[in-house]
Amino acid sequence: MLKLTKKPSAPTVLGWGVVFILILFILLPLAAVLIQIVLPGIFFGKLDFQGFGLVFEIFERKLWSKSLSNSLLLGAGTAVLGTVIGTALAIMRKSRSFYTAILLDFTAWALLILPSFIIAQGWVLFSNGNGIANHILGLPWVNDFVFQPMGLIFIMSLCKFPYAYLAVTAALEWNVSYFNDAARLNGATSWRALRTIQIPLVIPALLSGAALIFMDTIGDFGLPASLAAVYSFPTLSYSIYTALYTAPIRYDMAGILSFYLVAIIVFVMLFQLWILRKGNYSTISGRAIRTNPLKTKNSWLYDFINIGFLLIALGIPIGSSIIVSFMDSIGGGITISNFTLENYQELLNIDSTILEGLKNSLTIAALAGVIGLIVGIGIGYVLIFTDFKYRSFIDSLSVVSLAVPGVVLGIGYIFIWNQPFLEHIHLHLYGTPAILVLASVAGAIPIAARLMISSMTKIPASLLASASIQGASLTRRIFTILLPLMRASLLTAGLTAFGTSIFDLAITSILYPPNFVTLPVAINKAFEDLNYGFATAATITSGTIIIIFMMTFKWFVEKGIDYFLNLAKKEKSHVFKDSKRVKEI
Repeated sequence: MLKLTKKPSAPTVLGWGVVFILILFILLPLAAVLIQIVLPGIFFGKLDFQGFGLVFEIFERKLWSKSLSNSLLLGAGTAVLGTVIGTALAIMRKSRSFYTAILLDFTAWALLILPSFIIAQGWVLFSNGNGIANHILGLPWVNDFVFQPMGLIFIMSLCKFPYAYLAVTAALEWNVSYFNDAARLNGATSWRALRTIQIPLVIPALLSGAALIFMDTIGDFGLPASLAAVYSFPTLSYSIYTALYTAPIRYDMAGILSFYLVAIIVFVMLFQLWILRKGNYSTISGRAIRTNPLKTKNSWLYDFINIGFLLIALGIPIGSSIIVSFMDSIGGGITISNFTLENYQELLNIDSTILEGLKNSLTIAALAGVIGLIVGIGIGYVLIFTDFKYRSFIDSLSVVSLAVPGVVLGIGYIFIWNQPFLEHIHLHLYGTPAILVLASVAGAIPIAARLMISSMTKIPASLLASASIQGASLTRRIFTILLPLMRASLLTAGLTAFGTSIFDLAITSILYPPNFVTLPVAINKAFEDLNYGFATAATITSGTIIIIFMMTFKWFVEKGIDYFLNLAKKEKSHVFKDSKRVKEI
């Protein structure tokens, strides 16, 4: 008898497709980095097993150990100080009403979106020996404060605090003060109630914020890249980059440092999960009400504190970049004779690398945003609306990939896509723009996936199940039910993936092909060459163009499409209101 094989369902096929994409884009590059540690040279035709001794050489080699200790110090210090700043601001935002509160929210999101190398460059221009603080404001101590470990922790905390701010703000959305009232009625002092009740109840938010700050800081490439021209502070991420772009190329060094970078991040994630599983942090009940900020007579004091903080956190780096972009030289000070538009005129030069880099980066980011969004929709659908047996694998890999630094992903792509046998099948992508697209898609997938998952959890599965019973295919269910209900979330996810891809310095610095320039690489190269005026003019101009483009696209999707559809409906209207015309018909 013939044995009939059951044809896999469409959701199962989608699930296997998502698994294949995640393995190809994320798991293989990460696995290649780990394999390179014990089998150095395996990806370049040399099978030389050297055991695990190389893993421990990091403690014997001065540069390796210094990079590790610097990264741990910077990450831990920023996690502590950034969490303190973010928590304090979140408590102020939720407990008190003041006029400039919306500016604090705007700054938090702006610092999340802006690439760290742009913020770091602004601080370098403000703080270095020939910078604005010394030459214009007469504050020479700023240079000594910033260019030392505690100063770098301070700068990174101002850049990364939004993770803790947003996490704690969300945790304080609901007022559960009845726990505190019960403690006070039983004789607890204000300090004891704060220490034993209020702080423990926001532990999940504090841990989430601190973990995100630590992981983002320890894998950050922008700060050390911007500091390289004026201050030596090797970190794991920057040492990986220098291992690949200094002679001789040190793949063993890049592999070992990447291993430690990933291991530290995974350890922090597991530690956070372990802490959260040990306790019960459920606080919302039927008595919970939304937190309403109190209006006080001293609201001007909170406005003063807020404006002062925002001027330091965002005003100094962005303001410094704007000022320097109009200067002939920083040392000339703010004078009429030192004012110039040449930096902006140079951008329009036909030989300018900035315009070419902007065009290339827009193309790569657009492809990454679209493809990443499509894959993110697939991941969200499989996790929320199917019973695919490998859902936990998909979920775990999409979460881990969110924390993988771009430098690690970049070196993994070199190992995978630089194989000689790929030339015979025309897939030797290393040294071509295509590898930048692939790596950018890999960076966009986890961002789009988390946003899609968050949005799909709000959609009842019964809607899709009803359509399936009526005979609607998977494609039809997605296009006629799911996507229309998620239009706002689709727009947010697509623009977020686009925005993060266009200024990704780490991936583009490692993978950009010869004679092919991208926007972040061109800006960073001008900064390294101490051409500060041109670099800042390029940053301001390109940033403005990108923001206008994104806002225009957002308006068109939200308002423009509806406007043209309504206009078309009016033109096709066949309703006659004139009674004589109705009689004729």
